[in-house]
Amino acid sequence: MSQALHTPPPAPVPPPEEDLAALAARHGLTVSGARPSLPGYVRQLWGRRHFILAFSQAKLTAQYSQARLGQLWQVATPLLNAAVYFFVFGLLLGARRGIPHDICVPFLVTGVFVFTFTQSTVLAGVRAISGNLGLVRALHFPRAALPLSFALQQLQQLLFSLVVLVAVVLAFGSVPGPSWLLVVPALALQFVFNAGLALIFARLGSRTPDLAQLMPFVLRTWMYASGVMFSIPAMLAGRDVPGWLADVLQWNPAAIYMDLVRFALIDGYGAGYLPPHVWAFAAGWALLAGAAGFVYFWKAEERYGRG
Repeated sequence: MSQALHTPPPAPVPPPEEDLAALAARHGLTVSGARPSLPGYVRQLWGRRHFILAFSQAKLTAQYSQARLGQLWQVATPLLNAAVYFFVFGLLLGARRGIPHDICVPFLVTGVFVFTFTQSTVLAGVRAISGNLGLVRALHFPRAALPLSFALQQLQQLLFSLVVLVAVVLAFGSVPGPSWLLVVPALALQFVFNAGLALIFARLGSRTPDLAQLMPFVLRTWMYASGVMFSIPAMLAGRDVPGWLADVLQWNPAAIYMDLVRFALIDGYGAGYLPPHVWAFAAGWALLAGAAGFVYFWKAEERYGRG
């Protein structure tokens, strides 16, 4: 009896790639880790808003948990910085030119508190991704939630510090008035500006961790050029300074936000100290940094935590 010959069945032919894509789309499958569309990314962030708030509050609580004075360091640190700057620049170097003596201290304290808001947000943003790689690699969520939560953390810290700032302003003779309400839009615009910077430097810091070591020097230079310790118009008066440099100094975003808060809170710091179109520039800087920072960060969404 002859043994029947059995030929193996032919290997299955894989469906064309376009058929696989259609099959995945029909069942709602997407590429793992793919970058969502910009509107979809915004919706994802809005869906994680409770996480962003809770994460920022947890970071704020843990920041000084090992210190004996605890949360008091939130206001003690900028106050000590202001005292040092007043001694060095106000008393030794005479940088109070153009500022009345009765508002010199609130002028300086306001500048230190407001600039520290931007400075701390940028420094936190640089480490937002690189310092939380375990979280980034373990969980799926829009990565912009991290730098935005750090920006929100610094805003909450500033709000605690405002209690001390208001006490200083009142102690030196300023009286609450309608202009104090301008603090709200000024800080809101600064928050949007800061959040944009945090997003930009979060992406840069995710690929170049050494940037965290460089940024303190960059921010210190920015602080000295922003009029934290002196009045920019008074320092420029009578000096042979190129027009473009004077414009850069006066329309510097850090200087603009400090001037707006000073104008709102300090009696005697009038509109003459402000550059022209100051609110337009404040809004422009906020929109530019916020929109550009968000899009720039979103462009690399699928690459965070890899490699």
